[in-house]
Amino acid sequence: MNLKKIKYWLLLGMTAGVVQSCEKVKDFGDMNQNPNNTTSPIPSALLTNVISRMGADFVFDAGGLNTGAGLYSQLFSETQYTEVSRYNKPSYNYDNPYYAGPLEDLQNIINYNSDGATAPIAAQYGSNKNQIAIARIIKAHYFKMLTDAVGDIPYSEALKGVGTVKYESQQTIYKDLLKELKEAVDQFDNGAAAKGDVLFGGDNSKWRKYANSLRLMIALNLQKIDAATGKTEFAAALAHSAGVISSNADNVMIQYPGGNYPNVFYNYYNITQRKDFAISKTMTDRLSTTNDPRLAAFAVNSTGFPYGLTRDNAVAFANANPNWSFILAAAYRQDASPLVVMSAANILLARAEAAQLGWTTENVATLYASGIQASMEQWGVYNALNFANYMANAAVALTPGTEIQKIATQEWLSWYPSGIEAWDVNRRTGYPTLTPAPGLTQIPRRTPYGTNDYSLNPANALEAAKRYTVGGVDDSQYARVWWDKQ
Repeated sequence: MNLKKIKYWLLLGMTAGVVQSCEKVKDFGDMNQNPNNTTSPIPSALLTNVISRMGADFVFDAGGLNTGAGLYSQLFSETQYTEVSRYNKPSYNYDNPYYAGPLEDLQNIINYNSDGATAPIAAQYGSNKNQIAIARIIKAHYFKMLTDAVGDIPYSEALKGVGTVKYESQQTIYKDLLKELKEAVDQFDNGAAAKGDVLFGGDNSKWRKYANSLRLMIALNLQKIDAATGKTEFAAALAHSAGVISSNADNVMIQYPGGNYPNVFYNYYNITQRKDFAISKTMTDRLSTTNDPRLAAFAVNSTGFPYGLTRDNAVAFANANPNWSFILAAAYRQDASPLVVMSAANILLARAEAAQLGWTTENVATLYASGIQASMEQWGVYNALNFANYMANAAVALTPGTEIQKIATQEWLSWYPSGIEAWDVNRRTGYPTLTPAPGLTQIPRRTPYGTNDYSLNPANALEAAKRYTVGGVDDSQYARVWWDKQ
């Protein structure tokens, strides 16, 4: 049995011990079958497996793309090994755990439910259309994350068992992601809910809002490269009868049962006992100067860790300031603390940005205030008086000529602690204004290809690398992805 199959057996075995502790983590299919056997997979187990890791993949996983993006967008600081926040060239390999893990699982769900020979068998885990639609939505989210971080990546030829695949343009990928989400949101039927859905418990209306909201975020990134398409797609997603995420009840939120399935921050700080990441001083300063009540949730205290220090300076600061703050207050990183992947605040503020661009006729100020309130409510720190005082702060109140700057800053705050989307906001709008690490002149704009790409898929990797040349250096981390234009 190969290591990948062992991983699945271990995952299912661990899950069996927490089934009774969390109502949502209950449907794992037949434990006597290997869910990763592509000739007879267990779609419900594959789906649960994917959802169980979304918190790590889309929010925080030390060494993952989101955590690196969280450093570039200065949500976090490194406290000991400061190479990433000092912009030592990172790398991202095609044979990474995203393609060989969740994306492969999702493709197996789609294949098994699409094939006429296996679809009747797969239907015991929910209607074929419902399973396919869910898999397409999550798959689109993963590919959005990957292409936003890297740019041109393997896409249409990926997940087909072929090793040497082309790197498709982000423009092509974005176009197809929009198509996938439009089709998926209309694919749900009135058949049985998908088993293994530990995200929304079989509530297809929430999956459809998730899809439309993801479509909004993709469209918004087009504002400088193809504003006409962005405006059309944004408006269409917003007007769709299924709606978008507009209240915290619809948030895309991972409900950790604890035990063998702990919250990712609890796992990092309490189980692995790592302390390499802190909330950045950039973030705590922003929160403190505006008396933002979210500081009580985002951090243990107001002592953020200075961003981008050399290793010696970081160690010296940590020794002199032993009370520096972890990411999130302790109450928000218990073993069973939920973790939000996409929230009403994110989408309300995105709508405010779109309205300010003239893409919709919605009221900018109303959406802006609603987004901030939703964020405070999400974190459990809202009260009417503090909110009113916060909104009256000169650094927060919308005034002519400051709208995009302040909306974008609130979007950046609303995505904490999810790095990729915070990085997207900063690259898309230029706000908030971030200062590079001390002694350095610019912040990376993308994650380059990894060494495995060049050794295992050299012709295609080298071709793609030449599309990202800066100062005579191919595959530069300072090159811009397609939509990231000045």
